[in-house]
Amino acid sequence: MTSIAAKIGCTPETLRRWVRQQERDTGQRPGPTTVETERVKALEREVRELRKANEILRLASAFFAQAELDRRFKS
Repeated sequence: MTSIAAKIGCTPETLRRWVRQQERDTGQRPGPTTVETERVKALEREVRELRKANEILRLASAFFAQAELDRRFKS
């Protein structure tokens, strides 16, 4: 791997990781495939966005509930 890595312009460790990932992608080695890893990242991103949206909705709900209480006391 060292001689091949030097020829293609990367480090041996980088080449080793590429080979291991290719082995996982083809089922020769256990572990998450590239597709699975990308899907997990996408799902984690979606969860973060949904949590942020839920927090915004929770705060908006509290704000409007307080505004409704204030309006009732002023009437």
